[in-house]
Amino acid sequence: MTQVLLDRLARIVGERHLLTDPADRLAYGFDNSTLQAQPCAVALPADHEQVAAVVAACCEARVPLVPRGQGTGTTGATVPLDGALVLSLQRLDRILAVEADDRLLIAEPGVTNQAIQQAAAAHGFFWPPDPTSAAVCTLGGNLAYNSAGPRAVKYGTPRENTLGLTAVTGNGETLHTGVRTTKGVVGYDLTRLLIGSEGTLAVITEATLKLTPLPPARRTLQAVYRDMHGAAAAVSAIMAQPVVPCTLEFMDGAAIDMVRDSTAIELPAAAGALLMIEVDGNEDQLDELARHLEAAARVEGLLDLHQARSAGEVAALWDTRKALSPALRKVAPKKINEDVAVPVSQMPALVKRLDELSRRHRIPIVNFGHAGNGNLHVNLLFDPDDGDQQRRAEACLDELFDTVIALHGTLSGEHGIGLVKRDYVARELDPVSLRLMHAIKRQFDPAGILNPGKTLPPVVTSP
Repeated sequence: MTQVLLDRLARIVGERHLLTDPADRLAYGFDNSTLQAQPCAVALPADHEQVAAVVAACCEARVPLVPRGQGTGTTGATVPLDGALVLSLQRLDRILAVEADDRLLIAEPGVTNQAIQQAAAAHGFFWPPDPTSAAVCTLGGNLAYNSAGPRAVKYGTPRENTLGLTAVTGNGETLHTGVRTTKGVVGYDLTRLLIGSEGTLAVITEATLKLTPLPPARRTLQAVYRDMHGAAAAVSAIMAQPVVPCTLEFMDGAAIDMVRDSTAIELPAAAGALLMIEVDGNEDQLDELARHLEAAARVEGLLDLHQARSAGEVAALWDTRKALSPALRKVAPKKINEDVAVPVSQMPALVKRLDELSRRHRIPIVNFGHAGNGNLHVNLLFDPDDGDQQRRAEACLDELFDTVIALHGTLSGEHGIGLVKRDYVARELDPVSLRLMHAIKRQFDPAGILNPGKTLPPVVTSP
């Protein structure tokens, strides 16, 4: 990066908000993956106009640029390749409006998911996407990855809950997408296109979110099974009947063993899997709704079915799930964490295959996730510093992806692609789709400066 460009960027964002010291830049060079790189500089704009000016300056200088929130992603999507500039959106952290009569909220990308939920709740609403990292992850990241969380089984992902966006294209132009109404068919749906694009098409600077009324009551159930095959069969049975749970979470036996000592709930010694099931609605409906879910959950292999009767019991049940991620990090800090998804009907086939892969490759696998969407977080526990373990883990992962595709699934449910999965994408997308996607990328970002090298595999040219 030239001094001329640095001087121009400093004038745009202010000298205090352009970081060039190596120690300051270091914190912006990694995310929640194991990947890291040093950006050439970090710009922290304060508003849309400054974002547009920074992008335009980088476009003219042909300097790559990586948009970034809080870096909670797990795929390396915000790692600055080739000394790219990091464009941190953390200062764009305002909730601009809550319009209860239209059931919408307008916010900037640096606002945390938790802050959005609190602002919406004050008016009797919520925004359905609720990633586990809601306290720290930002709206911009939620949109960039289409991150959803447990409630997606009933309420959908950011794509279903975002009405419109304001964004900056790769040449610094301002783009407005979508509408402020729940109906609208004018032009192509660029809102859904930008959501999940990981900052490769445009930098989102404002979002109009569709709010949902807070349900007045909720019931929480925990179903424990002899093995994960029974739990998978229960998921299929639950999703095949009319009552839709608002959450349906899965943990296998290995996950249960990791958190036994971290929860106040006593689990059966023979527990091989469990489901966390919640249903919401009016208080006078919940007993009947819960009975339908309990009936569907009673499949072969059920060991215990418990319904929480107090807020304390609900918290205790969820503590079982919340204790898992820290426990996994402690046991295998460099584990592979994949979030594949398959049709719910294929969940039993997937968990059976995972059991086979774990035994054959001698790689412990811990599975948990959003079962109602067929979205499993598959954790391969190994030490990458051990060459033999590394080779076995890579072979296991390769077969896992082939299995998911064969079951008509997808390589990522909500974590995104970034760098970690980029080279596997061609297994899921056909050549025509990839060609069209690269063409779309060129239209939004003619100079190719926006998060280059992420999401899509390189174009393969004929010899």
